Amino acid sequence: MIVDPHSYTYRFADEGCSDARLVGGKGKGLGEMTAAGYPVPPGFAVSARAYRRFLDQDNLRRDIAQQLDGLDPEDYPAIEQASERIDTLMATSRLPADVADKIREEYAALGELVGADDVSVAVRSSGTAEDSSADSFAGEFETWVDIQGIDDVLAHVHRCYTSVYAPRVLRYALERGIDLSRIEMAVVIQKTVRARTAGVMFTLDPISGDRSRVVLEASWGLGLSVVGGEVTPDRFTVGKVGLSVQSRVLGDKRVEYRRGDASVEVPEDRRDRLCLEDAEVVAIAELGKRLEKRHGAPQDIEFAVDEELPAGENLLLLQCRPETVWSGVERAPAFDPKEKMMSWITSSITVPTKVQSGGGHRHE
Repeated sequence: MIVDPHSYTYRFADEGCSDARLVGGKGKGLGEMTAAGYPVPPGFAVSARAYRRFLDQDNLRRDIAQQLDGLDPEDYPAIEQASERIDTLMATSRLPADVADKIREEYAALGELVGADDVSVAVRSSGTAEDSSADSFAGEFETWVDIQGIDDVLAHVHRCYTSVYAPRVLRYALERGIDLSRIEMAVVIQKTVRARTAGVMFTLDPISGDRSRVVLEASWGLGLSVVGGEVTPDRFTVGKVGLSVQSRVLGDKRVEYRRGDASVEVPEDRRDRLCLEDAEVVAIAELGKRLEKRHGAPQDIEFAVDEELPAGENLLLLQCRPETVWSGVERAPAFDPKEKMMSWITSSITVPTKVQSGGGHRHE
C-alpha cells in the first residue's frame, strides 16, 4: 500500500500510522500495535501535516519565531511571557477548514464503527520528537479524556497545538538546546476506555533497571489519578521467565476517575483491594514481553481494563513507547571471559550490587 504523506488523517490500521514523522510517537505506537493485532481501542491520528497547515496561516511561523528569539533558558519569567504571547497568537488562528472537514469525517466514521453518534474520545498530543531516545517529551504535551461531539473534538485538537509552546515545554526545550520549530504536533483521537482499572507497565524494573522483571503500577478507574499523583498505585512485579507474579504491594487508592472531568471517592470496600487479579497481571505482562521482543528494547506501556467488555477481551493497550531512563545505559557483561570463573563468582558474592534510582514515568 502506498502511503499518502499529504493526508491530514490516518486511521490506526493505515500504514501511514506507523510513521512517527507523520503521526508522532504516540500515533506510531498505536498504529504499530493495531497492525500487529494487539488489543487497541479504535481511533485515528490527525497528521503533522495538518499542524503545518495550521502554522502556514496568519504569519504564525514568523510571529512565533520572533517570540522565541533570544530566550534565556534560565529566565523563567521571560519564558512564561513568551508562552502567553504565543498562546494568544495560536488561539486567534482557527483550524483551517480543510483540516476541520477531514477530522469531522473521521470522527463520524469512528462513531459508525462503535455504534455511537457522538462517541466519547480521548484527544492526545503526539509530538514528532516526543519519544525519541535522546529527548523524551513524554508528559510535556497535553491529553484530554471524555471529549464528546465534533465541536469539542476540534477545540481540543486546537488546544493540543498550543501545548507545543506551554511554559514547561519551552523550558525543557531551551535547557536541552532543542529547536521547537522542528517539532511538529500530530494528535491522536481514540475511543475513550471505560476503565475499571488503568496503569502503566515497564518491561524492566524502573528503579533498578533489572530486565528480568516486568513492573506494573495501576489504580481504579482511568489513569488520571496516577498521572496527577492523587493516589499511590498498586504495584506488581512479574518475572519474565515463567511469567509468575513475584510481588504485590497494595497502594493507597482513595480517589478514581470514572470520567475524564472529575474524580470521585473510591468506596471503602475497594480501597484495600488490589485493583488487578493475578491472571490479569500475568496477561498484561505477557503482552508487554511480546512488545519488548517486537521492538528489541524495554518498553513503557499504558494499559486499561475495560469494564464494559467481557473477560478475555477487556485488556486494552493505550500507548507503547521506548523506555528512556535505562535503555541507553550501558550494562557491563555478567561475566568477563578474560577472568577466571571462580574470580567472577567470588566478586559477585562479595561486591554489593549497585542500584541506581531512576526516574519514573510521566503520563499524559
